[in-house]
Amino acid sequence: MAAAARHDVSVIGLYILDILGRPVTRIPDRGGVDFIEEIRLTVAGTAGGTVIDTAKLGLRSLAVGAVGDDEKADWVLMTMQKHGIDTSMMQRIKGVPTSATILNIRPNGERPALHVRGASDHFDVTPEMYDRVFDAPIIHLGGTGLLKKLDGAASLRLLKEAKARGRTVTFDLIAANAETAKMVLPLLPFIDYFMPSIEEAKDMSGRATAEDCARYYLDHGAKACVFTLGGDGAFYADSSGTRLSQKAFDIDVVDTTGCGDAFDAGMIAALHHGMDTETALRFAQATAGLVATGLGSDAGITSFEHTLDAMKSWKVKS
Repeated sequence: MAAAARHDVSVIGLYILDILGRPVTRIPDRGGVDFIEEIRLTVAGTAGGTVIDTAKLGLRSLAVGAVGDDEKADWVLMTMQKHGIDTSMMQRIKGVPTSATILNIRPNGERPALHVRGASDHFDVTPEMYDRVFDAPIIHLGGTGLLKKLDGAASLRLLKEAKARGRTVTFDLIAANAETAKMVLPLLPFIDYFMPSIEEAKDMSGRATAEDCARYYLDHGAKACVFTLGGDGAFYADSSGTRLSQKAFDIDVVDTTGCGDAFDAGMIAALHHGMDTETALRFAQATAGLVATGLGSDAGITSFEHTLDAMKSWKVKS
């Protein structure tokens, strides 16, 4: 009999330190100073933001990614460990900085960013790492498009092995465009839940509606598509013909940074708990909604139970 997995989810990919400030209405001239209300540091990225949230939702989470050999790496690792995340598969790469972003959050929610690519460009998962990386029933790959070494053939090899081992694969990406599609399409037959934003889905497929995007990705092999629609909610489509559209919750939005990562975490937690598809969509939206009520990719989420209460008590938009 095979040994039970040590983790509930293995989160592979892009790990970033986000430095966020709000509200930013302008950049001061010359050496001037403006005063703002809040500055935060968060572990972010399409893997980093997700793994923090899966841990907050009570899942035994394994972080698989890379940081540099700087003080930012110390903070990222310490923060994940504080949340009980297993960081034993985080690579610390000498001679490069930790991937990091400065986000200026405007009053209208826009968030112009300055980004250092850093360690994530040097991150890879080699076959000798597979036994440890796949020590979880759910495998999430996040960040395709900003993982220079892992993108392409290495990701295809990784996801093929995950499915060969019977794992459920969830997938999200970042900065998607027509070029990213060339990397993503070969991966789709090995992805159970393909979870981009609708903007990313449209940009990669050239299709205009959620239904047409879903057909495109399902025809290329994805088992299910789950598109986040921002303030319009979420859309689900799978290869059996199921279609679900759900409106967003009616909440006061502070900052949407990390909402997609939180949605991913909510879906992963819902899969872990065996929720039906409709409930899973609502739970994922509640997870994202909690993040939107504060500043940064981990704001608002405190526990699985608290998120479940939000899902049950919040009203949806009319």
